[in-house]
Amino acid sequence: MSETPRSAVGGRRSGVGPHGPKGNRTSEAGEEKPERRTPNPDSPLLSVSHLTTGFDLDGRFVPAVIDVSFDVAAGETLCLVGESGSGKSLTALSIMRLIQAPGRIASGQIRFKGRNLLALAEREMQLVRGAEIGLVFQEPMTALNPVFTIGNQIEETLRIHGRATRATARQKAIDLLATVAVPEPERRVREYPHQLSGGLRQRALIALALACGPAFLIADEPTTALDATIQAQILELLRDLQRRLGLALLLITHDLGVVAEMADRVAVMYAGRIVEQAPVEPLFADPKHPYTRGLMASSPKGEPGARLKAIQGTVPALGSLPSGCAFAPRCPDRFEPCSTAPPRPTDLGRGRSVACYLHETATKARI
Repeated sequence: MSETPRSAVGGRRSGVGPHGPKGNRTSEAGEEKPERRTPNPDSPLLSVSHLTTGFDLDGRFVPAVIDVSFDVAAGETLCLVGESGSGKSLTALSIMRLIQAPGRIASGQIRFKGRNLLALAEREMQLVRGAEIGLVFQEPMTALNPVFTIGNQIEETLRIHGRATRATARQKAIDLLATVAVPEPERRVREYPHQLSGGLRQRALIALALACGPAFLIADEPTTALDATIQAQILELLRDLQRRLGLALLLITHDLGVVAEMADRVAVMYAGRIVEQAPVEPLFADPKHPYTRGLMASSPKGEPGARLKAIQGTVPALGSLPSGCAFAPRCPDRFEPCSTAPPRPTDLGRGRSVACYLHETATKARI
């Protein structure tokens, strides 16, 4: 498979915050935040169905993303949350079809605007990356090419996708940097990544991802390694761009504060599987899965001197997952069925589902 240039595809705040999940709140400047969007389940922009991705190691296939399904509607923000190693970034790379050997997508469908991306030829997929789906990589210093200026990298993307000629690309690159609030864009366009601060590099990477006007943006930990003030600015920038451009956003994070601030809906991931999905307010008000409850309890609440409640144990390594529920060895609520087989998602209604035998048993009892 030919390697796709990164120019073609374009953090953390501790705690949930005093306001809980985002809603009809006001910013520090007094602006009213937009209302949440209600997704249309009949016409999702992106639909991932039963996706399994893994690695061929020592003669066997080791899954790292297992039977993952979710939808994202136009203009919606879905946050994919979980500990490091849960499969969040690999899910994003699977959507972009950037999995390289020994990794491979084993099964499933990824439908975008009705087309199955896994059925496209590589040349067709290259036209989707950047032009229709943008990707903000996790670490801008490694995602940006150190030997080319910021302007060169944005201009290359514009020319590859036919959005500008050599004569017009420089001004469009300047305009894009201005769109993401980079100061002095005429000067910054001539600078190299190492000459920019962390916050400006992240803004430049967002400009690169948005260069061709995609309808869908994947942001993989966009506030990692930034200080709290810059993190807030980047999140506000993403919110503003989404409002102005009508973007659908898949936001990958392990920070529940970011989830509360940004999400319309949340998918909680553990050991390669989605264990809970819900609109953000019900999730924070009443988390159903023991892992989600553990994540909530381990987040700082702003109480001086309060001890954090850590989840016991660690995420299991690839290739050594338990035969039953992967969270069972760490779960305070485990009981006999948990070690038999991974639980299937149970539909709880109102856009909620949970993969846990506690709720599967309760649902059967009600029926």
